Amino acid sequence: MLSFAPFAPFGPLSPAMAATVPPPVMAARRWLKAAPPPAHLPLINVSQAAPVDPPPEGLRAAMAEALLSRPEAHLYGPVLGLPALRDGLAARMAQTYGAPVGAESVAITAGCNMAFCAAMATLAAPGDAVILPLPWYFNHAMWLTMTGVAPVALPTGPDLLPDPDAAEALIGPATRAIVLVSPNNPAGVEYPPDLLAAFLALARRHRIALVIDETYRDFHAAEGAPHALFADPDWDDTLIHLYSFSKAYRLTGHRVGALVAHPGRLAEAEKWLDTVAICAPQAGQHAALWGLENLSDWLAGERAEVLARRAALAQGAARLPGWRLDGVGAYFGWMRHPLPQSGAELAQRLLREAGVLALPGTMFAPGAGDAGAAHLRIAFANLDRSGIAVLIDRLAALDPAA
Repeated sequence: MLSFAPFAPFGPLSPAMAATVPPPVMAARRWLKAAPPPAHLPLINVSQAAPVDPPPEGLRAAMAEALLSRPEAHLYGPVLGLPALRDGLAARMAQTYGAPVGAESVAITAGCNMAFCAAMATLAAPGDAVILPLPWYFNHAMWLTMTGVAPVALPTGPDLLPDPDAAEALIGPATRAIVLVSPNNPAGVEYPPDLLAAFLALARRHRIALVIDETYRDFHAAEGAPHALFADPDWDDTLIHLYSFSKAYRLTGHRVGALVAHPGRLAEAEKWLDTVAICAPQAGQHAALWGLENLSDWLAGERAEVLARRAALAQGAARLPGWRLDGVGAYFGWMRHPLPQSGAELAQRLLREAGVLALPGTMFAPGAGDAGAAHLRIAFANLDRSGIAVLIDRLAALDPAA
């Protein structure tokens, strides 16, 4: 029987929940109240990778029309998502990856985080373990911890790419999955197709799952398919794929993600989804479907802009003495700083002195020493190229001896 944490002022607390870190983005927002930025410097917020601009007007109009004219849009929908959206995403994936993906392998979830949680609910129980490369996406580690599953850190080298041999050394009897995020959050790096293929082979050999989170797939720098994993006719015996419509169509508040896996696994995930959310929000699903059908050219323009911002950050970082951009891609830059403070101390100093809100690397690599303490994550989704230039100027103005 589980023993509970000491009695708190509000009553008993699950030990797994007590062991889970608070949400880092919310912690950073509280810094704004504790140490507001200088009054003369407009805040530059690079703490969260969520677009703040609303969706295109046509998509908003389509959402409004669905709510006005479709009575069923106000009711519970199918637990695994609207059939038309499942069909549409399957067709888009077949086009993107050059390999068939059936709609029966697609489930729609209330955001990509829910897709991850649903996948983990089918894979791991308390006492099991899941391998996550460092630096990791903190919400993945948080969910594992609060459900009693151990997140096992896989260190990465200077290129920030996980090594299959190092991962194999971490696999034990309790290991249920390896999770990869590409393009990576927080480091921005894109995993080469042959590396992903090596991880699929590794996971299959050990009869564990390979979970690939491609939330930022639409902003991949390479042309063509990001990998060829779906060309394997037996991909779904090992591979679980996660996707988000939120970043593609600016639908973060409407919570629309996807879980792509073997239909048998989706049947098990349906139990969990029905218990937690019943269905993904209907308005968001109709919006995502309209986006798939109408916004291909618009999304290509969004990708081009993100890639231009990526180049601007790389060029700007190159003129910062002592700073180094170790990873960049999608919405993210993983910046090594030369200042005497740890990343956590520097993040709060940046807010006080430079009016910049960024997350320290320690939030993505806890207990990993220099791997987190010497870095900041710069989420540049909401900074245009001129804004990135201002950010670089503010970083350059910091006193390196202070």
